[in-house]
Amino acid sequence: MRHNKAINHLGRKSGHRKAMLANMACSLILNKRIETTVEKAKALKMYVEPLITKSKEDTTHSRRVVFSYLKQKEAVSELFRVVAPKIADRPGGYTRILKTGFRVGDAADMALMELVDFNEIATAPKEAPKKAATRRSGAKKAAEAPAAEAPAAEAPAADAAPAKKPAAKKAAPAKKAAPKAAPKSTGKATAKAAPVKKVAAPRKAGGK
Repeated sequence: MRHNKAINHLGRKSGHRKAMLANMACSLILNKRIETTVEKAKALKMYVEPLITKSKEDTTHSRRVVFSYLKQKEAVSELFRVVAPKIADRPGGYTRILKTGFRVGDAADMALMELVDFNEIATAPKEAPKKAATRRSGAKKAAEAPAAEAPAAEAPAADAAPAKKPAAKKAAPAKKAAPKAAPKSTGKATAKAAPVKKVAAPRKAGGK
């Protein structure tokens, strides 16, 4: 159990642990991102961030101190020439640890460790929202406008329908007047036919 022990030995002797952290720090400085276990990433964070702070002063003394830890000229040159100018305004927190899941072989908790200022996606300026949203709202308004005009177009048709109904009612009485004239003509016909029958009756009586 790690009672009051701030340093994680990572299951290694001190010489092996220092060499491993120095190599990982050089890889991080040169490649800007490495993949390792979460425990090693936390140990490397404590190891490399003081060196990055030291690189803000580009002096011979600072370069010698950093070289005593990294032991690689290329990494020291990259740190002072490329990394230091980018992190000049940052007061700490130069690295980021992102957990990526578990390793297939031994299920170790894996993570990506990167330099914050060299992540182009995270540091890219946010673009202004596109006008697609306004176009959609305009399309909705355009779709609602014909729907609002449709009831207005139907209103005159509804007003015109009652106007036609009174015209039909006026035509109906004209049709009813025609049957009244028919009985008059039939009445005359029956009046003419009646005398013919009366004349025929006396003839039959005289014959008897």
